[in-house]
Amino acid sequence: MSILSGKNILLGVTGGIAAYKSTYIVRLLKKQGAHVQVLMTPSSKNFVTPLTLSTLSNKPIISDFFDKNDENKLWNNHVELALWADIFLIAPATSNTLSKMASARADNLLLATYLSSKCPVYFAPAMDLDMHKNLANQENIQKLISHGKIHIPVNSGFLASGLEGQGRMKEPEEIVNFIIKNIRKSLKLLNKKILITAGPTYEPIDAVRFIGNFSSGKMGFSLAKTAANLGAEVVLITGPTSLKITDANISVINVVSADEMFLEVKKHFKSSDISVLSSAVSDFKPKRRSKIKIKKKSMDLLSIDLVENIDILKHLGENKSNKQILVGFALETDNEFQNALSKIKNKNLDAIVLNSLNDKGAGFGHDTNKVTFINKNGKIKKFKLKSKIDVSKDIFNELIKNFLWKEPVLF
Repeated sequence: MSILSGKNILLGVTGGIAAYKSTYIVRLLKKQGAHVQVLMTPSSKNFVTPLTLSTLSNKPIISDFFDKNDENKLWNNHVELALWADIFLIAPATSNTLSKMASARADNLLLATYLSSKCPVYFAPAMDLDMHKNLANQENIQKLISHGKIHIPVNSGFLASGLEGQGRMKEPEEIVNFIIKNIRKSLKLLNKKILITAGPTYEPIDAVRFIGNFSSGKMGFSLAKTAANLGAEVVLITGPTSLKITDANISVINVVSADEMFLEVKKHFKSSDISVLSSAVSDFKPKRRSKIKIKKKSMDLLSIDLVENIDILKHLGENKSNKQILVGFALETDNEFQNALSKIKNKNLDAIVLNSLNDKGAGFGHDTNKVTFINKNGKIKKFKLKSKIDVSKDIFNELIKNFLWKEPVLF
């Protein structure tokens, strides 16, 4: 499976003769399994038709903020486009566009989207020899590089002017391979298999009632997305939740009860390199389950005998190999650090992620969390309240630093 499979890629096409090569770039990205949305500057339409790019990408081309021929059409939201993208590639990038990017100009939709982007941005310059050598142009390229944008250097060859030299945009195959190689360098979890559990479990009392908890699954789903973005092959085993996730590197397995979760975890644990159990598994279940709904009049004398569910985390700790990394979560209300440290020892964990219900904005149901990462040697790293996706990045940063690599991941 390609690294680009399932990735959302914005392709920005600007007004230069090399724009015709964007058709080949779209085709190559699609062959890699990527979802491609093309953004065109108005002048680029003089070199390649929107119909061609629309046909190849299977998506309508976006060029303007509004459709001038349809007064009732919604505007093209540059912020939403930027948030959708996993990668933004601008090819060709003309000298004019590079200048505007470097000076934060936003006089077209492509540039406004660029300024709103949070994903990696690649730019492939294309221009004549002397334009490329011009000091101001070189300063713009260096400025963009200093801002963290990724430069795809030009080739030397015959140019549209008839001259020969530096300024020719890299060939489409070279551009796609450049991106793949660049991504591989940052994928600290490439070829790793990650097992993640998420959400609550429901333990049936009768046909309609159950014992459960308020877990939303948001933390586990965030962990799965981050692991996949780092190149891992992820198995996400989730209890009942309204959340959905679509990623070629994430296999989702839905379960309901603790017993079902245990069976699926056991099935996938042996092949996992790292297991992160963030699910809120019910500690107890009814000893007997009624197959029919218990009537209200029968509830006056109703008592429910409970039995313990199997401790999934402890079972894994007892059966893991020395090469496997096992991480648990601890949601505590009192004696937080002592309880977390005790779980590391008693369940043979490599690390635990502690969060407290006493922290505002942390725990069940929130889009934010505040955690403390504790490794098996007792080393503690506290984090501030953050979005759960940012918390998931912190957790994998710590795992990589503690167990896989010395340097942190740069998100």
